[in-house]
Amino acid sequence: MIGRLIMVAAAFGALLLGRQALQRRKMPRIRDAGPSQMRDPPRTWDQVDEASDESFPASDPPATY
Repeated sequence: MIGRLIMVAAAFGALLLGRQALQRRKMPRIRDAGPSQMRDPPRTWDQVDEASDESFPASDPPATY
């Protein structure tokens, strides 16, 4: 019984420490898709560009290919 209680307490402590570590980590700023959200938008923009931009950083290609 006491061993089980110690295991639960240890798991709860590890959960709290992991959560605090995630909160301290700085998340990168991610922009919305589309040329209007770009700092330096391209002069031309077509459907392939839009699909590619919307799918980034996913590893799957856009469905329009």
